[in-house]
Amino acid sequence: MFNRKKKSKCRAQLDTLIGQHTRLIGDITFSGGLRVEGHVKGDIIAEDEDSLLIISQDGSIEGNVKAPYIILNGSVTGDIHASEHIELAYQAQIHGDLYYYLIEIAIGAKINGNLIHLEENQIPRLKLAAESEEETPLSISGLKEGSP
Repeated sequence: MFNRKKKSKCRAQLDTLIGQHTRLIGDITFSGGLRVEGHVKGDIIAEDEDSLLIISQDGSIEGNVKAPYIILNGSVTGDIHASEHIELAYQAQIHGDLYYYLIEIAIGAKINGNLIHLEENQIPRLKLAAESEEETPLSISGLKEGSP
């Protein structure tokens, strides 16, 4: 009816927890599911297209966040890139720009920054390192055909 392709649902299960009394300094790269209940000072980047990041009401992040699926009920100071879906619960606080494809916002969520909607063709897709791009020969202008 609305000509919108159905997106795959997030099937990631939570397999990593940063506990409430944990303070982590440094960047985190994860796949699967990550739940943050403590404090992270650094960027958090998901490697998979089905990865899920949950930031609980006591969780906070100082850094940029990139994940396809995000549930936020804590605070993020930095830009957020949610390529598939982001849910902002009532205690969510964002101090930075939010790039999203689909968004749900509960009453009480606070965003101090820009909301930037990503169209389907703007969503960056993850590429495996094993996949190589086809090399295309460069055209060189100004050379005569047959010259070395």
